[in-house]
Amino acid sequence: MQTIVGVLRGGPSCEHEVSLKTGATILARLPEEHFIAHDIYIDKKGTWYDRGRPSTPERVLRQVDVVLIALHGTYGEDGNVQRLLDRFGVRYAGTQSFGSHIAMHKVMSKMKAREEEFLTPDFRYIEKVENIEEKVSDIVRSFHQPVVVKPVSWGSSIGVSIVAGYAPILTAVRTLFQEGAFGVLVEEYIHGTEVTAGVIEQFRGETLYSLPLVEILPENNDFYSFDAKYSGRTKHICPGNFSRVITEEIGHRAKTIHRSLGLRHYSNSDFIVSPKGIYYLETNTLPGFTSESNMPIALEAVGVRFPEFLSHLVRVALA
Repeated sequence: MQTIVGVLRGGPSCEHEVSLKTGATILARLPEEHFIAHDIYIDKKGTWYDRGRPSTPERVLRQVDVVLIALHGTYGEDGNVQRLLDRFGVRYAGTQSFGSHIAMHKVMSKMKAREEEFLTPDFRYIEKVENIEEKVSDIVRSFHQPVVVKPVSWGSSIGVSIVAGYAPILTAVRTLFQEGAFGVLVEEYIHGTEVTAGVIEQFRGETLYSLPLVEILPENNDFYSFDAKYSGRTKHICPGNFSRVITEEIGHRAKTIHRSLGLRHYSNSDFIVSPKGIYYLETNTLPGFTSESNMPIALEAVGVRFPEFLSHLVRVALA
């Protein structure tokens, strides 16, 4: 008997369009001989749809055996939809609610990394709109310029900017709050090469399997912005051109932070290799599966067909 797999995609976040692409990839590549794919769309207002008709989560989820979450950002990666799935007793691939929330919150994940004695860029967290001018003044005095300004809980580099000076930093911070960010992170800019390291649980006979590193080289030495991620102009090298020592160390750190954050099934962690050392940036609990995404590139490099990977996610979710 075939397993009915619900694929959640869309959602009320600024990564809605990226989520649709990830979901479309899963729907197209899920092996038809083993699974029946059930497309579950969530619009930007949070309404659930079943076969194009508005419905309720309870009614939709009653029809599936297991869920693959293709949501990104708010609602999908912050633990909210996982809490809903747990409430209805639905099994799903990926990290549970609490670990998702911790990993999505960049300050909390950085604190976990520091507990593991990882290097991570120094930062200031602006949690409220009040007294922004005073906080930005302190940042300008405390950090070399430029700095990185980013929302504390968004993904895909949406809202991230690299700016220098009081007025540009103030404008960047204010803009993020106006666009709905729950908090803003301002951190030191680290010069170096960005790299991602994926891990998969219970794969190829290993408790936690390391995927090869993906070295990221944006066009014109730009930072890995939203446009750089999805324009098709960024060069991805897999395996990355790093020494054996650095490769093994980053793989070890990706496994360590996966465990430390309490993650489940699979994750992808971002680092920067600089002359000053290896810096941890953040961890994605629901990596994208678009044509430009890093995890599919790493899977292909070790001969893992994407349908095989999806089958594995369904199996570990059902276990």
